[in-house]
Amino acid sequence: MKSLRFASAEALVSNAQVTRESLKNVAYNLYPLLFKASYLLEQGEVVHDLLENWPLAEFNLGNLLRPTADYPEDLSTRACKICLEACLVGLKDYVLNDSPTYTKRLRTADLTGIQDVEVQLCKCQTSLGRWGRTGLLARLCFDLLVELQRRPFNPSILDTSINVFINFFVTEGNYECALQALMVRCHSPLKVRCVAFRADSLGLKKLFYMLRLVEPDSLEKLEIVHNVHMEMEHLQVLLNHLDFPRLVSLTLPARAFNVRRLQGEDEAILTTIGEKLSQMSQLRELSLAFSILTGRTRKLLSPLKTPLRTLDLSNCSLNYADMAYLANCLHAPHLEVLDLSGHNVVNLYPSTFFKLLSQASCTLKVLILEECNIEDRNLNMMIVGLTPCRKLQVFKFLGNPLSSQALKCLFNVFCQLPKMKSIEFPVPRDCYPDGVNYPLDDATLSKFDHQKYEKITEELHTILLQANREDIKASTPLFGSYDPDIQETSNELGAFLLQSFRDALENFTTALKKMN
Repeated sequence: MKSLRFASAEALVSNAQVTRESLKNVAYNLYPLLFKASYLLEQGEVVHDLLENWPLAEFNLGNLLRPTADYPEDLSTRACKICLEACLVGLKDYVLNDSPTYTKRLRTADLTGIQDVEVQLCKCQTSLGRWGRTGLLARLCFDLLVELQRRPFNPSILDTSINVFINFFVTEGNYECALQALMVRCHSPLKVRCVAFRADSLGLKKLFYMLRLVEPDSLEKLEIVHNVHMEMEHLQVLLNHLDFPRLVSLTLPARAFNVRRLQGEDEAILTTIGEKLSQMSQLRELSLAFSILTGRTRKLLSPLKTPLRTLDLSNCSLNYADMAYLANCLHAPHLEVLDLSGHNVVNLYPSTFFKLLSQASCTLKVLILEECNIEDRNLNMMIVGLTPCRKLQVFKFLGNPLSSQALKCLFNVFCQLPKMKSIEFPVPRDCYPDGVNYPLDDATLSKFDHQKYEKITEELHTILLQANREDIKASTPLFGSYDPDIQETSNELGAFLLQSFRDALENFTTALKKMN
């Protein structure tokens, strides 16, 4: 419930003109309260004016929006476009403001605390995602320099220096403006500092150049995804030339590793990369989804001296040797997030898989086993394996050929896991026509008996209700979970894929002509 203080703040900020006129009489320690109230009410003008006159040394967006005694609701999941644009423009105008209410003390602006989610609860229903925030901040940094050149010399403005911490997201579409912001950083009062960096639909030369500019020695998270055509030779070059001593999380694109095409001399590349990863003493999260690592997981992961908390090896064509290593490795007892999707682990490697699950049972919070060919006959083993995982919060097992009866048994087990919050379960096999083959292709995926599915889903939710576990969210996202970054850049991603297809077709045609 909101406090009287917060209700008073709402009343004030509901009128932008009155707020603007009153700011000079507002104590500096009330600014955070007014900011959260204006953000909640989507008063963009007030948000801007507060930032333009911010009296504190730090502006931490995530902390300001999180639950407080005055207002216990968390607003950090509201990536409201109106408010975020007002924040960024307000930062720029803070620099240009030569008659602030308080002496300029702002030195740090942290914009990393916003969480991008599927459903926006703000009234405008329009979000400004990570890609949009990157582009807007980059343009404002450049525009600020242009504006300063137009104005008469003002030493107080030039003395202003604010480190703006942000999760950077760069594609071909915003590369040029992002590049400009980083190149003029030493001259700009707003200095972009990248905490996390994500690259998609970007050529390798541009990626490598951008990574040099983002200060890799302070980077905590690096995501190179989807349409970045990086292979392990390129990764070796990158790691040989740049150090990432503070990196906590690393995500590499599909087919970054493909051991099937390794020649004898190429084994040294894997060894080198493993050694470079071991030098990242803070590394705790590693995603290698859709690489081909058959028989080489040990070579890549064993050099690491600190245990991983998150490991994504989905669709990596693992074999028995890989599973045996994982079950006995340094990382197993520390894993909090594990993704082994796309591997028939329960049928092909039951002893090593369940040993791995047992090793991780005290720490595991998220387990993803999508399209792992888990069948009804594996049900008892799955129950035995999952029951000790008392900290498990999320279990995703879409795409497995399980019957409705098997799902009901599993849901009874989920009710006994005290931390469980979210389940993504498959459409029951008995909702599909007889003889359907798994894994299901996209054409078959949605061709099931929807009426029967709704009835079964209702029965599954009844199991949760009867166990007083309404806190567990259960769903079947047929085409995967929501990804805010892909959603935001889907148009560019589609255009990039189309161009890649055209280039491949042209190269194929050229090769045929040469053969003839």
